[in-house]
Amino acid sequence: MALSSARKAALAAVMATVVGALSFGASAMAAAPSPAASGPAVHRAAAPAPGSAAAASAHRQAPRVVTQLIGKGRVDGRRWSVSLEFHRTLPKGYTLPTLPGGDTVPGDALLCQRMYIGGVRIDHQGGPWSDCQPVTGAHDSQGSGSLGLWGLQDKGTTGTRLMVSTPGPEVAYGVLHLSDGTRVRANTVTLPGTDYRGWAAPIADGQTIDAVDEYDAQGKRLRHDTFWH
Repeated sequence: MALSSARKAALAAVMATVVGALSFGASAMAAAPSPAASGPAVHRAAAPAPGSAAAASAHRQAPRVVTQLIGKGRVDGRRWSVSLEFHRTLPKGYTLPTLPGGDTVPGDALLCQRMYIGGVRIDHQGGPWSDCQPVTGAHDSQGSGSLGLWGLQDKGTTGTRLMVSTPGPEVAYGVLHLSDGTRVRANTVTLPGTDYRGWAAPIADGQTIDAVDEYDAQGKRLRHDTFWH
């Protein structure tokens, strides 16, 4: 499967070349939601309420780095968490990737997914900017539309894993349908001061994903994805 845009696909190819065998990150990404029928009520994955930073005084200078927890809990006896992290300017030590044709990937800011299982950050072998992508400002549509399965081993295909989505504004929550009949719901959380949003849910070792669905606030199913069998 491919990322939600040609720019994401090119960026993924560049990052794969740079990181190489160091990274054990997502096995794949998917995008392009497909319409379908509405779904049933399900169990909820733990997720925090949106942060209070969005209500900060307009006179206060916006922080250079904004972090928002989008999901947390326990699975397989270990704690897990996923946060979105937005750098308003490119961090010191970070260099924009270069495309195969020699052009530099555009962007003046950085959007990162920080994912942990048992206190270990997924893809930490790739350095501090693994699982980050350049974006242009706080409202770049290229920062939305991905769906990924992540883990600490076998590129996220076995063991304890995390499903992470960064959907568009129409998505209110996601639902994982697991092969044992379990359904896990995770609500979308917005990174304050930006258009970037996400939801995250865990998959225990040995479980298989039958489908991933995403819904709007009225319960209409916007996406039905069976790629993750």
